[in-house]
Amino acid sequence: MPFGQLILGSPGAGKSTYCDGMHQFMSAIGRQCSVINLDPANDQTSYPCALDIRDLVTLEEIMSDDQLGPNGGVLYALEELENNFEWLENGLKELGDDYVLFDCPGQVELYTHHTSLRNIFYKLQKRLGYRLVAVHLSDCFCLTQPSLYISTVLLALRAMLQMDLPHVNVLTKIDKIASYDPLPFNLDFYTEVQDLSYLMPVLDAESPAIRSEKFGALNNAVANLIEQFGLVNFEVLAVENKKSMMHLLRVIDRAGGYVFGSAEGANDTVWQVAMRNESSLIDNVDAQDRWIDNKAEYDERERLEEEEQEKIREAQAQAAIEAGDPLPGIPSQPRLGDSGIKVVRKKK
Repeated sequence: MPFGQLILGSPGAGKSTYCDGMHQFMSAIGRQCSVINLDPANDQTSYPCALDIRDLVTLEEIMSDDQLGPNGGVLYALEELENNFEWLENGLKELGDDYVLFDCPGQVELYTHHTSLRNIFYKLQKRLGYRLVAVHLSDCFCLTQPSLYISTVLLALRAMLQMDLPHVNVLTKIDKIASYDPLPFNLDFYTEVQDLSYLMPVLDAESPAIRSEKFGALNNAVANLIEQFGLVNFEVLAVENKKSMMHLLRVIDRAGGYVFGSAEGANDTVWQVAMRNESSLIDNVDAQDRWIDNKAEYDERERLEEEEQEKIREAQAQAAIEAGDPLPGIPSQPRLGDSGIKVVRKKK
């Protein structure tokens, strides 16, 4: 049973950077991973691309042939992919049981009300048996403005309702949050999304020129709507931090059921795997302490730990060379190249 992640998020949220970082991280821990680019405007991927929608259709081609703008062209491209679903299906079959990352476009319409993206992944689940998790990325800069934060939470909620998949919301670039203006509340207030009424005075103070009873009532109605659903919370991520990546991957594995299968290289039972992953989450460092209050101290401590691990790896490699054994810890090369599948674009 293959597993995968749908990487969603607004432009600039760090989707391609996340795909590149997660691909490298999975390769390092020995999990076979492939990345698929579903953004017809992304002509320079930073990761090795196992399958690229631009081999089927490009944004430039659509804009030229159909006289559409960039946003409309991306929507049309996903409709083309839906109509030519066999191209994606056959390409995925060549990847076998690889863990797949789907790098999706940044147009929010695709996961708020447009149906093509949802239909594509619904077919993947039914036809190929994929177990998918939607990973919705948002730049942590949204925490610096109450209105931007509320908008981000609403967008995440709408994506959860539209995509109808196991869903993990992530605040990216959390290692930069300490360089912004101080937040009025601790970080856990924003990640847990529990009582937004405390945010209302700050929201009113953000735009005093348009402060009125009507706007206040609208803000309260939106906050109540979010709390009544009670679906949204956030994980935090610094993509270059190994501990942060490991924690997020565990959360995603639990959401998609990956942890309840056999672990890499192990024959554990379902409950042994579940307990092992559960216990590994107990000693997580508080995000406020790690990324805001004492970020410099943690960074230095992790730097020293990494230097010590590097010395150990060098010693192991040197011992392997002297013994004539294969070098330890060399990840397998990712699968690259064209799938060889040729699909003719359908004209309307």
